[in-house]
Amino acid sequence: MNTPKQYRYFDLIMVLFVVVLVVSNVASSAKIVDLGFSVFGVPMAFDAGTILFPVSYIFGDILTEVYGYRRSRRVIWAGFFSLALAAGVFALVQALPGEATWQGYAGDAAYLAILGGMSSGGIVLGSLAGYWSGEFANSFTLAKMKLLTRGRWLWTRTIGSTLVGELVDSAVFVAIATLFGVFPWSLFATLVLTNYLFKCAVEALMTPATYGAVGFLKRAEDEDFYDRETDFNPFKV
Repeated sequence: MNTPKQYRYFDLIMVLFVVVLVVSNVASSAKIVDLGFSVFGVPMAFDAGTILFPVSYIFGDILTEVYGYRRSRRVIWAGFFSLALAAGVFALVQALPGEATWQGYAGDAAYLAILGGMSSGGIVLGSLAGYWSGEFANSFTLAKMKLLTRGRWLWTRTIGSTLVGELVDSAVFVAIATLFGVFPWSLFATLVLTNYLFKCAVEALMTPATYGAVGFLKRAEDEDFYDRETDFNPFKV
């Protein structure tokens, strides 16, 4: 009987991944940031979660590169259900009656304006669908590129997989959120473009840190997984 290999840092990375995911989605609901300039005539404005969300893709790259697609798939699903749970809690809090003093200095209107997006259909569906499709696109692309490059040129697959995953994520999230009226259609191109450019830029800038983390984990875990016989069905947990 083969004993499953034990890893020292896998659980820690999974926890950090989930925390980054949930916090970035709360920030996304809370504020839209305007940098005050335009690219090709498109204003550089983005939801605040964009500041932190790219870090989840860096974690995703590290997980797939070191531990393989199958273990990364479990982490992606853990993040999915954690995000769904957070949305459910925010929806429950929104439905509960507010205390009189709280209604005086804050109130339901303030809650809805800042955190209502985390419990509204548009943000929740957009976040879940964008996250799920983007993360799996990222992990699948990186795993396949690792085989094609025979494990060389890590930067090509961390950046290449992000270009694919972030495009899918940004387009799906903004499209669904806009369809549900969370964002106006006038901001569709701005939000997709700025989200995509910003996230990809963060990934590129973080490449040295990604190299360091991957190198450390491969040595510490004695693992460098290649998905040669992996079943890439995203629905297996």
